Amino acid sequence: MTGLLLRPGAVLGRNVMAYRRTWYVFLAGFVEPLLFLGSIGIGVGELVGEVTVPGVGPVPYREFVAPALVATAAMNGAVFDATFSFFFKLKYARTFSAMLATPLSPADIAVGELAWCLVRGSTYSSVFLVTMWALGLIASPWAILALPVTVLIGIAFGGVAMAATTWMRSFIDFDKVNLVLIPLFLFSATFFPLARYPDAVEGLVRVTPLYQGVHLVRSLCLGEVGPGLLVHAAYLLVMGAVGLRIASRRLDRLLQP
Repeated sequence: MTGLLLRPGAVLGRNVMAYRRTWYVFLAGFVEPLLFLGSIGIGVGELVGEVTVPGVGPVPYREFVAPALVATAAMNGAVFDATFSFFFKLKYARTFSAMLATPLSPADIAVGELAWCLVRGSTYSSVFLVTMWALGLIASPWAILALPVTVLIGIAFGGVAMAATTWMRSFIDFDKVNLVLIPLFLFSATFFPLARYPDAVEGLVRVTPLYQGVHLVRSLCLGEVGPGLLVHAAYLLVMGAVGLRIASRRLDRLLQP
């Protein structure tokens, strides 16, 4: 059991050491959600006023948008390392091939890389949650549970992104990543309540992965807590487990043909 934890931990530790000298690459992940909060949540929010959230009632627009940006920060942080960084280490630096010269297995590498994705995404989200608290944008003490939710978001998107990256052949393929992330960011009830969407679009949004995270974080920050939230959490957990399983099997096939 100890070995099962230590081996992925070694991969995680390697990433921590590698980023010690390039800490500045983290800055964009901290700044981006703050810019969206200032420009849209607070700026546009002055024009919008309040929006009605089912089960809660009218809330200021900035309190509606801010939790969605927490979920988005967790997604972006996890996906960046699970795609660009993961691809570079797999195809160009051959980092994973070198790791196999040690007792590490492809599954250990996949779990360790996913752990690093979680660290990055959760760090962005945690800092943004503290910023929300400082600005008075948190309406419920249940918001503390948003921290483990950001981990679930990282597991879901990190696992699937790693799996997808194993099929990519060049950096040109990463245009497809943005084709997925941008619509998710814009149309996962991030900036508009579900009631504003046409019925067909609303049904589609409800089954998208980012919406699960947005709904969880928003509900916790606004104090709308119930057993139904467990369904959204299970969705993210299953998504991450399937993605991690596929990524492990693909790494095994690519690194040990």
